[in-house]
Amino acid sequence: MAGTARHDREMVMNAKKQLQQCSDPIEKLRLQCLSRGSAGIKGLGRVFRIMDDDNNRTLDYKEFVKGLNDYGVLMDKADVESCFKCFDKDSSGTIDFDEFLVTLRPPMSNARKEIIQQAFRKLDKTGDGVITIEDLRGVYNAQHHPKYQNGEWTEEQVFRTFLDSFDSPDNKDGIVTKCEFLNYYSGVSASIDSDAYFVLMMRSCWRL
Repeated sequence: MAGTARHDREMVMNAKKQLQQCSDPIEKLRLQCLSRGSAGIKGLGRVFRIMDDDNNRTLDYKEFVKGLNDYGVLMDKADVESCFKCFDKDSSGTIDFDEFLVTLRPPMSNARKEIIQQAFRKLDKTGDGVITIEDLRGVYNAQHHPKYQNGEWTEEQVFRTFLDSFDSPDNKDGIVTKCEFLNYYSGVSASIDSDAYFVLMMRSCWRL
């Protein structure tokens, strides 16, 4: 995963640089998320999920504004309104939660999406649509981790830290959904120009 940490740093720097000359409201929101690293978009998703009290997976304008504030997104009122209108495709006054995250994700080619799905399928050994510590046994070798080797961490702690890297900083539940996995790698993808290089990186990282 060392390559990913480097790409993360590059992506954060690029996003901050692009933000200075960006005028499109959705792109501004996307770049503010990406400037927090690969888990940035997923982090915003988590904030909204916590706010969705009635679990109807939609957000009205007030909830949308509160979610952005809670996550520390800095945008003026006109940009926030413009964003909401773009996401509220049917003008119902609410936005669909999943659609919102998909729109916010940096665009990816089919080749990239397919290799991310392959990696997810490999890690999701039980086939239940989420990656847990149980899934990682036998797929991810904890014994190569320096903290395991020096006796500081158990195998369980290595697995948990690995899963946490796909989770947002404020809510780590040790379960990674396909959507979270895609959101994470769409962030990594944003810092890599070439499809071929991205696919190669994923293949070598996950031995696909």
